[in-house]
Amino acid sequence: MMEYLIRFLAGGVVVSAFAVLGDLFSPKSFAGLFAAAPSVALATLSLALSNDGSVYAAQEARSMLVGAIALFAYSWVTCRLLVRRDFSSLAAASAALPAWFAVAFALWVLFLK
Repeated sequence: MMEYLIRFLAGGVVVSAFAVLGDLFSPKSFAGLFAAAPSVALATLSLALSNDGSVYAAQEARSMLVGAIALFAYSWVTCRLLVRRDFSSLAAASAALPAWFAVAFALWVLFLK
């Protein structure tokens, strides 16, 4: 029963808070980004903390940070390819995948292994 209460609070309150935060910024397309990703991450961390303890939750948090850094690298490479090389969206997104993998794997070896 306690897990359902945590899910409800994390899913409802946190999603609402990030949706309000997203409405404060322009463009409004950021509202979905602010509502979805951080709230899911916080809900996952709160469940991991309540079910498995702080050591496991800390490992999950580090994994999320590594994933965010790898996503940033992928997005940056994709942007550069779209702007400077005049790639199509599909070609740029596909060509940037090795950058994501390289950053994710390097950070995994350094911090998570």
